[in-house]
Amino acid sequence: MTKKHTILTAINSKYIHSNLAVYCLRAYAKPYIDEVEIAEYTINQQVDDILMSLYQKHPDILCFSCYIWNIEYIERVIREIHKLLPDVPIWLGGPEVSYDSREVLRRLPQVTGVMKGEGEVTFLEVLDHYHGKRDDLSKIPGLTYRNEDEIVETPWRPVMDLSKVPFVYEHIEDFEHKIIYYESSRGCPFSCSYCLSSIDKCLRFRNLSLVKKELQFFLDHKVPQVKFVDRTFNCRHDHAMEIWRYIKEHDNGITNFHFEVAADVLKNDEIELISDMRPGLIQLEIGVQSTNIDTITEIHRKMDFKKVADIVTRINAGHNIHQHLDLIAGLPYEDLESFKQSFQDVYEVHPEQLQLGFLKVLKGSYMEKQKENYGIVYKDTPPYEVLYTKWLPYEDVLVLKKVEEMVEVYYNSSQFSNTLRLLEKEFDTAFALYDTLARFYEEKGYDKVSHSRIARFEILYEFIQTITAEENLVLYKELLTYDLYLRENVKKRPDFAGDYTLQKDELRYINEEILLKDERLAYFGQKNMRKFSHMEKFDHAVNEDFKETKTILLFDYQNRDPLTNQATVYPITMNLIKINKNIVRKRVQKIR
Repeated sequence: MTKKHTILTAINSKYIHSNLAVYCLRAYAKPYIDEVEIAEYTINQQVDDILMSLYQKHPDILCFSCYIWNIEYIERVIREIHKLLPDVPIWLGGPEVSYDSREVLRRLPQVTGVMKGEGEVTFLEVLDHYHGKRDDLSKIPGLTYRNEDEIVETPWRPVMDLSKVPFVYEHIEDFEHKIIYYESSRGCPFSCSYCLSSIDKCLRFRNLSLVKKELQFFLDHKVPQVKFVDRTFNCRHDHAMEIWRYIKEHDNGITNFHFEVAADVLKNDEIELISDMRPGLIQLEIGVQSTNIDTITEIHRKMDFKKVADIVTRINAGHNIHQHLDLIAGLPYEDLESFKQSFQDVYEVHPEQLQLGFLKVLKGSYMEKQKENYGIVYKDTPPYEVLYTKWLPYEDVLVLKKVEEMVEVYYNSSQFSNTLRLLEKEFDTAFALYDTLARFYEEKGYDKVSHSRIARFEILYEFIQTITAEENLVLYKELLTYDLYLRENVKKRPDFAGDYTLQKDELRYINEEILLKDERLAYFGQKNMRKFSHMEKFDHAVNEDFKETKTILLFDYQNRDPLTNQATVYPITMNLIKINKNIVRKRVQKIR
């Protein structure tokens, strides 16, 4: 029999990452592993380039992994590749085609069939069919396929033992410069109406001995980041503790692990364990979605936000774990005023990132079934984002879209943190700050232009001039300058920063008479270190409630905060004594 050449095609989003699903399918189909090729592309590539690549591989079977971010692109590719390879069977799989598989086949006559739900076993059995080992597709669970003019649908396949899913990263060199995804559980204990994970009620865990072995593989190879795709990582206490304990005990000082957790079910021993980890070892993503109790109840979600806030604040106090909190606009019973309150509630716990997202009405979800009751109108095209609801008109969605952009640029970037700390005091609420800033962008036409980092600083200063008293501008200029140098030793200073605050002879004096004579800071005085540091004179103490004081700050770009990427800062406080037109050191002390 002719050897079959199957192409598993992963068309990923614009960010470079590995498609874990297709690698698992290939690895599970071990009898045919040498005949299955994975072809990865991104949605930034031209369709013509992908067509050329697929055609030149001469496949006998084509399989596409379908998600909301790539389905439109895949459909374009399918329509064209079928013209070039009309006799090649085309199979689809993934969440975007599993729950309306009949409609997919009606819409795409080029497609042979759909593998529904978990695909590892189904994919292997489909390959068996094409190799003559299975005559009848109707005996393979988890399929919707064409049989001449008829569409045949087989029952959904029972869920598989997660420990039987193969580890796909043995050849880690194939994943260089890609995000590594890892799965230690499937399913979710919660029933959130907007999420497809709520459909799968069978929560399963991978054997912990396997998990530890595979995590050690990542640690041994010093992988930069491993993102756990478990929907609620800490839903089983002993499972989470074992993994976190192992990660802490075997920390290589490099690898970062990302987890999605339910903060309000974190227990004291979990918090104590992670609070004692190396800064940057793990990061947490916490889906709050809303703090409106009516909304939370309606979407079948269980959450005690007061408890969430207390735990997030407690974790924040250790300054060793990046926390990313999510909100979703467009949920039932959430109007603009309610969402403002949800935003304020989350903002006040000061996560490293606050993600303002918009409801996606996913096929097969409970939210889709209730769309008429909620008056939800959403886009027909993926990712099926909400346009308006019974409670939130499109006009208000636009307000939130603009606020989202300002939060992303100014808050989530961690580039303006000290300036924002003071700027928040000018407004009644944090939402009002970002809403007013968004309107300023719109009035000036800045929302239609792509801006450099320096330009964002200059625009923010221009905005500040419109909302504060003249006597406050000196302090704001210093805060903006401080925030600017926290991230980068910029060569071209923005206008508000003025000229350099230290002259060459002053810098020389500090290097020779202060830095080189202090064992802790001597390396800053060396010539080859000057490009890795910057010194600036300030009239206000940035980290002490903006009190007036004369301070020189040294920014160390080789030692950065692992959570914010900000430079380590050393204050060099001086007595203003005239010696050779310069100042003499009183004390040098490092602040964390």
